[in-house]
Amino acid sequence: MAKIFCIANQKGGVGKTTTTVNLAAGLAKVGQRVLMIDLDPQGNATMGSGVDKRQLETTVYDVLLESASVAEARVHSEKCGYDILGANRELAGAEVEMVALDRREKRLRTALAAVGAEYDFILIDCPPSLSLLTLNGLCAAHGVIVPMQCEYFALEGLTDLVNTIKQVHANLNKNLQIIGLLRVMFDPRITLQQQVSEQLKAHFGEKVFDTVIPRNVRLAEAPSYGLPGVVFDPPAKGSQAFVAFAEELVRKMPPASALAAEAASPPVPPVPAPMDAPPVAVQVPDSL
Repeated sequence: MAKIFCIANQKGGVGKTTTTVNLAAGLAKVGQRVLMIDLDPQGNATMGSGVDKRQLETTVYDVLLESASVAEARVHSEKCGYDILGANRELAGAEVEMVALDRREKRLRTALAAVGAEYDFILIDCPPSLSLLTLNGLCAAHGVIVPMQCEYFALEGLTDLVNTIKQVHANLNKNLQIIGLLRVMFDPRITLQQQVSEQLKAHFGEKVFDTVIPRNVRLAEAPSYGLPGVVFDPPAKGSQAFVAFAEELVRKMPPASALAAEAASPPVPPVPAPMDAPPVAVQVPDSL
């Protein structure tokens, strides 16, 4: 059964789509069966996976409205090595159309149940806002991977996301938990980023992934070629870091059934070590 993870952060510009497509490519490169779902009407994850969103006949929009199944709407990217349930601007209308429908928050979850056995990982690229689309992703997932930059204001977005996940866990999806924090766009030459990285590790412990994704121009260039950086330039430092992250995820993650069992308790276990007071006053979540 597939392990289903949302890539989410309510702060914009933190590399959610870059993380989603490169993690998908990295997992495929290490032999995993992967489905990548684009839940953002901008369709950037679709285009960044080598699929022209303007040419798609069926998308995640049709799946949410139950006019097509996942098996009918998905496409396979030969270059990237994974399946894609793509999106385009039609998806922006889905929220309005779903408001009056039954099970509006759980339509993606229902659709994925039919294909869960065909994949090892299902990755969902969520939009930055807390919308009905994001709720569909959170309701379908076993957990959330949070990409974040090592800067103090990024903690505000993390606080908002933790509160959202607590609410979804309590009311809509008892399986939901935070899988971990992924440090992205990291520049070791900046002392501030080193300090925040160390404080994140001290405060959140095992909830911070060991792999760090460096700031890398080849990762930024890759979308213009319609490819993840892992495929566009495999030797680049950023690409190698995402492959290492994929290997870490495969190594650390228990089966989907075990993830569900773990999530029977609240998704944010207490972390005893407090974070040192940052020079910029922000609200830091007590736990993840």
